Amino acid sequence: MAFEGRHPDDLAFPRQWARTRSGTLGVARTFTVSPDGGRVVFLRTKTGDDPVTCLWVLDVASGTEACRYDRREHGDASAQLTEAERARRERMRERAQGVTSYACDRDVTRVVFVDGGQLVLLELGNGSLTTVPTEGVPDDPRLSPDGSQVAYVIDGALFVQGVDGGRRLELASDPDPDVHWGLADFIAAEELDRKRGFWWSPDGSRIAAARVDERPVQTWWISEPSDPAAEPRRVRYPRAGTANAIVTLHVIDAATAERVEVVWDHDAFEYLARVSWGQDEPLTLQVLSRDQRTAQVLTADEDGATRVVQELQDEHWLDLIEGSPGWLDGSLVSTLDTDDTHRLRIGDDVVTPPGLQVTSVIEAGDGFVWFHAFDDPIEGHVFRVAPGGDPQRVTSELGVHTGAVGGPTLVLVARTPDRVAPSVSVVRADGSQIELTDVSEPSLVDPMPTYAELGANRLRAVLFVPHGREPDRPVPVLLRPYGGPHGRQVLRWRGMYREHQWFADRLGIAVLTIDGRGTPGGVAWEKAVHRDFSVTLEDQIDGLHAAAERWPFLDLDHVAIRGWSFGGELAGFAVLKRPDVFHAAIAGAPVTDQCLYDTAYTERYLGDPSADAAAYERGSLISLVPTASPHRSLLLIHGFADDNVFVANTLQLSATLLANGYHHELVLLPNSSHIGGMEELSVAEDLVELDFLRRAFALPEP
Repeated sequence: MAFEGRHPDDLAFPRQWARTRSGTLGVARTFTVSPDGGRVVFLRTKTGDDPVTCLWVLDVASGTEACRYDRREHGDASAQLTEAERARRERMRERAQGVTSYACDRDVTRVVFVDGGQLVLLELGNGSLTTVPTEGVPDDPRLSPDGSQVAYVIDGALFVQGVDGGRRLELASDPDPDVHWGLADFIAAEELDRKRGFWWSPDGSRIAAARVDERPVQTWWISEPSDPAAEPRRVRYPRAGTANAIVTLHVIDAATAERVEVVWDHDAFEYLARVSWGQDEPLTLQVLSRDQRTAQVLTADEDGATRVVQELQDEHWLDLIEGSPGWLDGSLVSTLDTDDTHRLRIGDDVVTPPGLQVTSVIEAGDGFVWFHAFDDPIEGHVFRVAPGGDPQRVTSELGVHTGAVGGPTLVLVARTPDRVAPSVSVVRADGSQIELTDVSEPSLVDPMPTYAELGANRLRAVLFVPHGREPDRPVPVLLRPYGGPHGRQVLRWRGMYREHQWFADRLGIAVLTIDGRGTPGGVAWEKAVHRDFSVTLEDQIDGLHAAAERWPFLDLDHVAIRGWSFGGELAGFAVLKRPDVFHAAIAGAPVTDQCLYDTAYTERYLGDPSADAAAYERGSLISLVPTASPHRSLLLIHGFADDNVFVANTLQLSATLLANGYHHELVLLPNSSHIGGMEELSVAEDLVELDFLRRAFALPEP
């Protein structure tokens, strides 16, 4: 696409944003620290606009970084991704190429990954590479703890073989292609944050593997109308109120393929939410009821029998915390909601105070539990706590921090208000630090956020004005929320807001983002959306009006809203339900009928559609169309290849709008998924939004 006639300033940033994958290229990520703290394995591209991710190793003692694998140096890397790998990348929101995932042995001396359709073994000590022969393209290879064997999935069958290319053994398979072994099902990966489907035992003699039977799940089709010769892609999608996949867990002998099923009450606990099998720990699983109000933590014996070690209940729903449950020196590490707080528990002791919201567990070992938490929802920090002790905050700088731990070595990723790109530091045992190289491209836009608490609910908000200077005249305002569960958008990280500042600068408008009820911020705050998402729109309106009182230059006669996914749904609600407040909306990939979205997410918040039909009706954009008045400017955007929020949502809304005489604009993106598509298409999408807002606000062309 040449974009002839466009003003250069319209193009420069969108092209950079697309080329750099939203500024993520060139930044180190996906860390594994060796147990002795001597090595850190990570992924990073070689430049800030290089889409190919390489595998790197840091020697902690010397501070030396070494690129151990670049696909371009090792023959043909053009093999097509398997359907399972394509789905994994979509669930992980992965947009890079090259090595995007890897697995290590326990001591982090060996690494395996798939590249160019081949299984690659890397020896970290000497850098030697071996291609392990397989009969097909493997998915999710994982080394045994001692590094002598590798297990992987090919076409839904689970295999194990020696890394020296020795005997290959099929551990489990099924002749029906809708039954597969060793991979996470859609609901586990998308909604329960379980991305894996098999786990090695600590001694490497057995593997616990999930069997996923998708035959009860509805069949849907994803087509690409721009290519009429292309066959539609068949997928199993469990929409709200319909059958899920049947997921069972089996322990398989890695030498004989003999297996036993792990037994629990599947009727009462339909979801296999968590599995772990760490050193000196029992096989541990967490199962969850279909309504997500009851969960059990179970340990499994060699014969498949299970014992309940913990049961949790909640009248609304249970929030599962990443990294939990686990074990520390024989005590269960878990979380508990009490005192309006997600709190950490070791054994029977609650070890974090009220008000400190635990968001994930990083690691448990060497006498400590490391975890992420916040007491201010616009920040996030790394903490550690020992049994019987008080939590210690490890990070002190304002911002959002994450970490990885191995032995005495700590990796810290800092996203702060004074920097656009994240910084990555490795802290040695003596407290000295190594800064990992950042080769990300300097941003063409310098965000200048102004933070505020708005209204009676103290809604967290961030405002952007043209070039960081408050206007001396009224200016239109664009709201850019996500607004839904798990989606904090108001954070003390400058780099998060490059697009916000660009829209403000190019259009001469104010851009406002508000986190309302339903977003992370405390148990009651998050569960205010129970059975009714309408409070999310109420908070956007309350925040907007409070912002106009604080900043009188916000022109409430010219208000637009833009969002994607839940934010797109929220944008649609804004103009269809409250056209007295909102004058234009950009709704990207919105859920327009809650019955068209998946079981676990939708039922968690709205219940069973057969029993809670009113909640689903309240959550339907389509049902609002006949009574929506006056009609406002509305732009709908959706990708044909979206397997999360299917394009049927937008097409059905568009058809209803058309039938009711509601003029709107519709942009359908070929070969584009929920996380976007090709680079030039991403640029074009930004320009479409820019032009739409210029028209909606009657702004002059540049």
